[in-house]
Amino acid sequence: MCTSIIEIAPAEGMAKRGDDWFPLSRAVVAYDHARHAPLGDVITLDFINTALDAGARAGVELTLESAKELRAALDRAIAAAEIEEAEVRGKRAPPSLVRAA
Repeated sequence: MCTSIIEIAPAEGMAKRGDDWFPLSRAVVAYDHARHAPLGDVITLDFINTALDAGARAGVELTLESAKELRAALDRAIAAAEIEEAEVRGKRAPPSLVRAA
């Protein structure tokens, strides 16, 4: 059964295919049947550049649990980066980002 769960976000960065890097334009997150991993349904992450050929894609298939762990790791890294950026710019971090002692 196809789930039709798809989220698309603009993406600015770079992805690698083979030995070459290419600029990104979109990130696509979906939940559907695995195409390559020997798993059932998976979270699929596709990083693409729609202005380039169809091969301008970096794809990942993760179990739901692995995707949750990735989300948590991203949340921690983003929070730490926002604190670092606030310190570098000489600004106080927003209260939501300050860790309680």
